[in-house]
Amino acid sequence: MRFRFVFFPQRLTQTLTQTLMGALVLAVIASTGFADEGMWVFNNLPRQQLKDKYGFEPTDAWVNHVMKSSVRFNSGGSGSFVSSNGLVLTNHHVGADTLQKISTAEQDYYKNGFWAKTLAEEPKAPDLELNVLQSIEDVTARVNAAVKPEMSAPEAFGARRAIMSTIEKESLDKTGQRSDVVTLYQGGQYHLYRYKKYTDIRLVWAPEFDIAFFGGDPDNFEYPRYDLDVCLFRAYENDQPAKIEHFLKWSKAGAAEGELVFVSGHPGRTSRLNTMAALKFNRDLRLPGVLNFLRRMEVLLQQYSQRGEEQARIGKEDLFGIQNSRKAQLGQIAGLQDATIMARKEMAEKELRARIEADPKLKATYGTAWSRIEQAKKVQAEIRSEYSVLESGQGLSGELFSIARTLVRLAEENSKPNPERLREYGDSGRSSLELKLYSTAPIHEDLELAKLTDSLGYLAEQLGGDHPIVKKVLDGKGPATRAAELIGGSKLQDVAARKKLAEGGKAAIAQSQDPLIKLALLVDPESRAVRKKFEEQVMEVERQAYAQIARALFEIEGPSRYPDATFTLRLSFGTVKGYVENGKNIPALTTMGGAFEHAEKHANKSPWALPKSWHQRREQIQAKTPFNFVSTCDIIGGNSGSPVINQAGEFVGIIFDGNIQSLVGDFIFDETQNRAVSVHSSSIIEAMKSIYGAESLAAELGK
Repeated sequence: MRFRFVFFPQRLTQTLTQTLMGALVLAVIASTGFADEGMWVFNNLPRQQLKDKYGFEPTDAWVNHVMKSSVRFNSGGSGSFVSSNGLVLTNHHVGADTLQKISTAEQDYYKNGFWAKTLAEEPKAPDLELNVLQSIEDVTARVNAAVKPEMSAPEAFGARRAIMSTIEKESLDKTGQRSDVVTLYQGGQYHLYRYKKYTDIRLVWAPEFDIAFFGGDPDNFEYPRYDLDVCLFRAYENDQPAKIEHFLKWSKAGAAEGELVFVSGHPGRTSRLNTMAALKFNRDLRLPGVLNFLRRMEVLLQQYSQRGEEQARIGKEDLFGIQNSRKAQLGQIAGLQDATIMARKEMAEKELRARIEADPKLKATYGTAWSRIEQAKKVQAEIRSEYSVLESGQGLSGELFSIARTLVRLAEENSKPNPERLREYGDSGRSSLELKLYSTAPIHEDLELAKLTDSLGYLAEQLGGDHPIVKKVLDGKGPATRAAELIGGSKLQDVAARKKLAEGGKAAIAQSQDPLIKLALLVDPESRAVRKKFEEQVMEVERQAYAQIARALFEIEGPSRYPDATFTLRLSFGTVKGYVENGKNIPALTTMGGAFEHAEKHANKSPWALPKSWHQRREQIQAKTPFNFVSTCDIIGGNSGSPVINQAGEFVGIIFDGNIQSLVGDFIFDETQNRAVSVHSSSIIEAMKSIYGAESLAAELGK
């Protein structure tokens, strides 16, 4: 499994420990001292817990250094600065989107790997953005003050959106930094995150795909592992390598068994505060729908990839992502189908509700939260299909349609005051939106045609052939004919054409004869309508209800808890530690020599075939070098590429996966077997020196 934040890989396969059984929470377990649990925000770290359990007290300087050394990738993962000259280390699979976009039939960076021996050889990513958190400000009081108790849900949603956009715009104007108001505790708090942004990012080094994903799908979710899932980029400013003050120095020895370590990264989403109504909705409706779509996309991409070698290259990263997501979602639904886990979740909910019911003040203030969420889920169930195929785009797939929709909405939203716009079109995020919109990354027409054809069929399946919007979209034609007409007639592959439409505003969009622009205009009213219903009758209602639950928990337990993940910077901690599975001791660390043994065990056949470079230099490799390791750190999707750090603030490894038992993490944390899987820092240096001849690169890392 890969912990890039695209879909959210979770599966419940283990029963919970006795420690968790009596916890008085829905799904977020309060800090107890018994488990290394929590994805902690940097302005509310469990300092006392760390001191009591490990004798370690992080200083403000340590926290600030780690925070400003950590990097968020707009492709959905994490990373870290590892040199003063802008080197950024992340996973190969986090960098895969860029590796694929800059590859050609003649030079396949994704498959064959790459090393730029000079700065001049470092190829530029077409649309990669890196964010580095600089500060956090609590703006809860200001957001809540804008939402009056007498407001209806639609009025409250509008007021909340307006004040959040206003705060972001004020911060952007004042600091010049990307500014995002982040919702924590699903509405219990609001914090303003300010980021320094880098958009000139260039590839420095990546190993071959076969070692980055050694063992392939069969070894996915498993441990022991033997993956070199890493790659290096460099951030530039003013066409020169960025000068970085805060970066992680390389540890001399790397992670050792039993050592306290930290993970600083951007976990995507957890559902530990979810009520039973929300969990059942996911189990019975949302996840089956997602899996249906993913399976369809997997077949589509497999068929496309079989057309030829070039199609296989073009579709490889998409197929890899879909297969990983499909397997991850199967894991998540399996967890929700675990009667033991659901029973315990229900017990925790009943205990909390009983505490609230027993206190007249708590009951009057918070008692309606669960029924409000239940009603919101009923509304969501009613609009689920339309929302998925229209607003989420499952019925209108492809990069070109996404560009068309963005252009149509950009023109419309630009005509509104900033506080009234859709959140993604606000001023604070405009430059990030434009980076993607005007990307020079290649768009492959035959893949676009295949995706749109299939998704138009899916649109008709989900809504029915007689649905008015289906009839409008297909225009009396079959999906294949209609898709060919739309893709063949569009000019949106041309970046200059996109810019001209954007500059022309609503008038240019209205006059455009581009068939995909006309399609986006056609479906936008219905898509906006279902989005509006979701935002006002589902999202806003749930936000208010979960805020009630969060405040109730604060009153009962105090502020000693962490919020659900939100793809914002978090710190987790744990120890390098093996575990027992089926009566067998699973060691904490593997070795580079073990990779050859693992390959030979599988007759050196794909996906256990090591790259030629490894076989050629086998005698030079120090076989006992630690390769991968596991720790008790609490992670989830989005943590891919997160640095693993020791108490000295040094780099000792990089997260790339979790074992099967970790997949419970979307809902609850169980330290007995839950493990985060990392690449050991020593193996990265050993590979650079002994396999790839990149001694100068290792020297830049201080090794």
